[in-house]
Amino acid sequence: MKSSSLALAAVLSLGVAGAVQAQDGVFAEPNARAVPADALSMKAGFAPVVRRAAPAVVNISARSVQQVDPFFQMFRGMPAQRMAESAGSGVIVRADGIVVTNNHVIEGAQQIRVVLNDRREYPAHVLLADERADVAVLQLEGVTEQLPTLPIDDREEQQVGDLVLAIGNPFGVGQTVTNGIISALNRTETGISDSGSFIQTDAAINPGNSGGPLVDMDGEVIGINTAIFSRSGSSSGVGFAIPASMVKRVIASAVGGATSVVRPWLGVKGEGVSADIARSLGMDRPVGLVVTQVWSSGPGDRAGIQEGDVITSVAGQEVNDQGGLNFRVGTHNPNDTVSVGLLRDGRPMTVNARVSALPGEAGADQGTLIARGPLAGLKVAALTPALADSLGGDPFLKGVIVTGYGEGVRNRGIRRGDFLRAVNGDAINSVADVQAITGPTQLTIERNGQRITGVIR
Repeated sequence: MKSSSLALAAVLSLGVAGAVQAQDGVFAEPNARAVPADALSMKAGFAPVVRRAAPAVVNISARSVQQVDPFFQMFRGMPAQRMAESAGSGVIVRADGIVVTNNHVIEGAQQIRVVLNDRREYPAHVLLADERADVAVLQLEGVTEQLPTLPIDDREEQQVGDLVLAIGNPFGVGQTVTNGIISALNRTETGISDSGSFIQTDAAINPGNSGGPLVDMDGEVIGINTAIFSRSGSSSGVGFAIPASMVKRVIASAVGGATSVVRPWLGVKGEGVSADIARSLGMDRPVGLVVTQVWSSGPGDRAGIQEGDVITSVAGQEVNDQGGLNFRVGTHNPNDTVSVGLLRDGRPMTVNARVSALPGEAGADQGTLIARGPLAGLKVAALTPALADSLGGDPFLKGVIVTGYGEGVRNRGIRRGDFLRAVNGDAINSVADVQAITGPTQLTIERNGQRITGVIR
């Protein structure tokens, strides 16, 4: 979903659009704005902003080696490997050559080349790539002078209707500027990320714009363009940008020497307040997230959050669903103290929670190798919140997951990421349950939310 056949932009089916949700009531208070006062102001247009922003926007070319399907090798005489090239955009955020782009622009690349607006070229290497946020931070090599930069505005003072510019390299034609407005804020449940809360814009974003900046009228980066809804693969006026607050968090991790972004959690799970739930709770309108589970001894539990509470905000920013909560907490560092606004029995209150890293090991390659039985060669691990989260799952999930496998197991249809749910109808609760499997066995796995049962021998 992250890259098209051109490997340039994330393109999402319009059929998903009905699942997108906006959080209302989170826009900044109106501040002093004025329409252009004279003809000269109207003629100036966006040119002053473009002059400031364009020099810091770059084109990115990423080359990778891909394996060729054995069928084509055999019948068409193709080599076993071929060189693939993708292109996208980025923005220089530090004068010594720190560049931000999308992860899907450079994912798997062996060679990265960055071309500046003035046609200077630099090789680059990845400092940190965060697949979950779809943000990558690059370091240009051989920089001997101060490069043009764009400041990042993470104050989240934008309002729906504000003018914005999208700058990038659509279809590889060269640097292009498009304009539009902020169409919505805090878009969640887009299918792009389980912890994303995106800025929506109608500024034209096309393949090649990925990784380029969304710029406000102060000439500052308020987001990184990452995806569009489209049937054709071209802009239909519904584009999404990763907010600057998350981008800045990834940059801080990269320049600080981290190899990954450690996201904290609050240790609570819930569901958005619907109209029916709001009526049952005596609320004026649907707002917030009803807490359905609290992780024992987690940050939320220690702060006094209880099941049935309605979380309405984190650090002063309104949240209305789990994705919004994950995003707001994820923009902080582990051990930060954040204020959580909530309703309890209809009464508003605020608690302070010290968010922390998820418990357990996050390494997806960890696990126990099964030595005997029909699942010999399978590598499995008991889920922890950190492991489940690193695999894109619910941190509250429990059970056993496949983290690796040998050739024999792969041929039996079991994949990395599958949950092992039951053997001969009995629930699998631990690695020991898997180790005890012997002989022909009826195995139930869960994959992409669906349960599949079959016999393994």
